[in-house]
Amino acid sequence: MIRGIACRHMQTIKPHLAALVMVFIWSGWITISRYGVHTQLQPADITLLRYWTAFLVVSPLLCRHPWKRFHLWQYLVVGLGVGFPYTMLSFYGLKVLRAAHAGVLVNGMLPVLGAIAAWVLFRQRIALHRYAAIGLIFLSNLVMTGGGVFALDRATGIVLLLTAALCYTFHMTGIRLCGMSWRDVVVVVPTVNVVLFTPLWYFFPSGFAQASLQDIAVQAVYQGIVVNVLALICVAYAIRHLGTITVSLFMSFVPVTTALLAWVLLGEALKPWEIAGIAGCSTGLLWYAWEPRSRALTAKRAVEAGGE
Repeated sequence: MIRGIACRHMQTIKPHLAALVMVFIWSGWITISRYGVHTQLQPADITLLRYWTAFLVVSPLLCRHPWKRFHLWQYLVVGLGVGFPYTMLSFYGLKVLRAAHAGVLVNGMLPVLGAIAAWVLFRQRIALHRYAAIGLIFLSNLVMTGGGVFALDRATGIVLLLTAALCYTFHMTGIRLCGMSWRDVVVVVPTVNVVLFTPLWYFFPSGFAQASLQDIAVQAVYQGIVVNVLALICVAYAIRHLGTITVSLFMSFVPVTTALLAWVLLGEALKPWEIAGIAGCSTGLLWYAWEPRSRALTAKRAVEAGGE
């Protein structure tokens, strides 16, 4: 019985660790992308680097992948949800808005969109206090912006990034709806986007000729390998074991980790509203994880009964 409980705890820890790694990678992605779109590289260039680099890394797996397992529409939903529509919307939005604001609009919206998608597609209902916790996390993310994100001259960036958040929600729910594993996702995403975006790249502005090799290398490695291979593995694994809503809650902490990393590594002082937002997000996550005593005892008895 004890061995069975230990195995179940380990199975719970691993997806939570994957979600935590995903949060830190995405925090770095927003900063790297914000830097990238203000170099000579254009959004289309960074998108092309991202998927071609990932495609080359996973190319040994292409021939062994069971392509007949899923339908074309499933490949398109999962592949394009975190594919070039998502990256192009994000990159052009980052040309207008700061990285911190982008994190709030894209990642801060994911718990709300994830809860709606889980209810509509899977009829998944959660306790009322968890809906309240999601609302608290969302409002705390808004507080972290200090209100400056909603200026009229930033309306275009807001629309672009909110649409990017919607795309990413399709990706997360698509993984669960289609039953794809991380082995499927890490092959499908770069393949779909290399095939569809490569010809489209010729119709967008490009700055490859003027860009430095250092800028190209930084974007290729982080976007293509760290984000589009390692982070995709973590996301798909976490969704399979934790569900869409829980993973979206982790993603909503990206603005928090971004602010904390800037404080620790760059010495950027935290503003009062950022501290308030961090406290609110932390409280919301703890509130979401809280189980009433009666439900916790029921779950514990079920685990013990299963191990006997």
